[in-house]
Amino acid sequence: MRILISIASGALFGVGLVISGMTNTQKVQGFLDIFGAWDITLAFVMGGAMLPMIFAWLYSEKTTPLYAEHFPERRSDMGRGLVVGSVLFGIGWGLAGLCPGPAIASLSFGGAQGLVFVAAMAAGMLVNTRLRPFVERAPEPL
Repeated sequence: MRILISIASGALFGVGLVISGMTNTQKVQGFLDIFGAWDITLAFVMGGAMLPMIFAWLYSEKTTPLYAEHFPERRSDMGRGLVVGSVLFGIGWGLAGLCPGPAIASLSFGGAQGLVFVAAMAAGMLVNTRLRPFVERAPEPL
């Protein structure tokens, strides 16, 4: 049952990305082009996602999941890995106009560009697992 819920949730997320236009790289890059042809619609999509999530977090504090022991623990620590990863994610998002969710959703309607992005993303994940121990052992900057 858990796998069915995961599939349904992922499909719903993908449909939402397609309907909102977030699989269109030009729309995403238009949001980042503040001094040019700025397209604010991505801000409304993000706000539309964050608002119900606030209520979901509040609800999750008072209940337990149906098919798990507990909800994942919320963490507030920020380490070097989070900061470096966020910067790399932002650079990739700005250059490509896609982030992982929309990239995977874009595979459903074809196009070599999305396939190349997902392949590069997968390669980046593999490189990350190899480099993470070295980054974590590096001394803190002054």
